[in-house]
Amino acid sequence: MSTGLTDDQVKRVLQGIAIPPQPQVMVDLHMEQVMPEPDMARIAQIISQDVGLSAAVLKFVNSAYYGLPRKISSIQQAVMMLGINSIANIVNGLSVKSELSDGAIESLHQFWDNAMDVAAVCSSIAQQIGFKYQDECYALGLFHNAGIPLMMSRFSGYREVLEQGYQSPTFELTDLENQNFRTNHSVVGYYLAKSWALPKSSCYVIANLHRASHIYTNRHAGDSKNLTFLSVLKMAEHISGTYRHIGKASEDYEWMAMGHYALEHLELTEYDFEGMIDVCHEQGIGNL
Repeated sequence: MSTGLTDDQVKRVLQGIAIPPQPQVMVDLHMEQVMPEPDMARIAQIISQDVGLSAAVLKFVNSAYYGLPRKISSIQQAVMMLGINSIANIVNGLSVKSELSDGAIESLHQFWDNAMDVAAVCSSIAQQIGFKYQDECYALGLFHNAGIPLMMSRFSGYREVLEQGYQSPTFELTDLENQNFRTNHSVVGYYLAKSWALPKSSCYVIANLHRASHIYTNRHAGDSKNLTFLSVLKMAEHISGTYRHIGKASEDYEWMAMGHYALEHLELTEYDFEGMIDVCHEQGIGNL
């Protein structure tokens, strides 16, 4: 199906997309779109590197307009289904929304880079452990911290609180956010994930992003799949150095507190984990 979406339809959906796309990604997409024969696989690859664009594409394809019987979490599949005309409308719509200052763009660079790296590592880990939900793992890695740029744009001083949380040996990030802003980026990210029609497991993990120890120690019957997604994500965050890039911390205090739960759930040893880190590094990911 490749029916083009109208400007009004684009506008309605983009009301829920608040994370601006990377300027260079927009340039790359525009260049590919004006080719005599645009390469849809290449377009999907470009889009999958960007949080805002990926969110818009998944929200469109999972909307009532298409009425699909099953939610799609694969960006490649979504792009192929939407077709070049609808993709062009989405990109053009986001271009209008994303007139950022140089300072705003610079402040988001680390968020964009880390999101891409965590997504790639999530996909690699899923493959290495034989977890069949590779596409969902990639999407979870890409979107898991989507609440951060929204908190930055809404609250002055948010970056300082974020870094303070990551740098605390007791890792009190969520408590600090709630104390200062009466909300936190996990809650914001959860509502974004729901509005983008991400799978329920991804929404659950994002909502409980920094409550991992509690989730592992208070597990319920049927939680295994959710815990596997959570374990994959937390391993990917550690490998990608989210604590350094987002939190400016010298140690990954969150991983120190809950990493053993993730490994135990996947029945991995520290030695196994080191081997997985090596595989990621050989793939050119997780070592930014």
